[in-house]
Amino acid sequence: MAMAALRREGRRFAGSITAPRPMPDIRSALISEEQVPLGVRSISTQIVRNRMKSVRNIQKITKAMKMVAASKLRAIQTRAENSRGLWQPFTALLGDTPGVEVKKNVIVTISSDKGPEKEVKYVILGEKAKAQLMRDSKKDIELCITELQKNPLNYTQVAVLADDILKNVEFDALRIVFNKFQSVVAFLPTMSTVLSPEVVEREAEAGGTLGALDSYEIEGGETKGEILQNLAEFQFSCVMFNAVLENACSEQGARMSAMDSSSRNAGDMLDRLTIFYNRTRQASITTELIEIISGASALEG
Repeated sequence: MAMAALRREGRRFAGSITAPRPMPDIRSALISEEQVPLGVRSISTQIVRNRMKSVRNIQKITKAMKMVAASKLRAIQTRAENSRGLWQPFTALLGDTPGVEVKKNVIVTISSDKGPEKEVKYVILGEKAKAQLMRDSKKDIELCITELQKNPLNYTQVAVLADDILKNVEFDALRIVFNKFQSVVAFLPTMSTVLSPEVVEREAEAGGTLGALDSYEIEGGETKGEILQNLAEFQFSCVMFNAVLENACSEQGARMSAMDSSSRNAGDMLDRLTIFYNRTRQASITTELIEIISGASALEG
């Protein structure tokens, strides 16, 4: 009886003894973050580091593109300002009369490569205007010329384009629509009007704004109609040359402004990511310190 009671007490005592708790691996907490494979703790900082690297690369690209646009703008701006002297004498002589009523209007739209009883046709210079007008006015497009900005244009090249337009399009008034450069952040949509010789002669005879033409004496063997024809052709090539340069200036200014804004936005995003990365890393270090202290306390206990 005594032996049976003793065996029962021994079994009860043995059951009350719990298995020893495994010791925490303190060494794992001391391993640097770079050596630890990506896990729950290190994944967030790794993602942020990758994001910061991507933003830095984007910022480098936008800054480089801004510098390229600025260098192109300086070169084109000088040419555009000089070209304004070509068409201004024509404005003084023939005027710029967008309100003249004519039957056949040809609108020459100059863009970047990236009413009743009135006939309106379009001549398109540039891919952007082509993409817009092809949807709504495809049947009214007479001529389309693209890739003007790949190489710097001189007056001879623009004069050839102007001559091609004049040979292929019938018009009473050519209305050249373009962006006139004012500053890096501002450009003004502008329309210049070039009237056909017949309309100019009709307006001069009517005594309107062109009535002063009759006060000039004609020298040489050319008739008044031939002189007006030559003036209209030369005026159109001069106005178009200036319009192409003004529009190119506006495009480079817009590119420069956009890249500057993108660079500043990338800088702001990088600042926010840096703050988030530092906070995440600090929280990770704090958690590791707590685990080390907890492990040391468990060993001492």
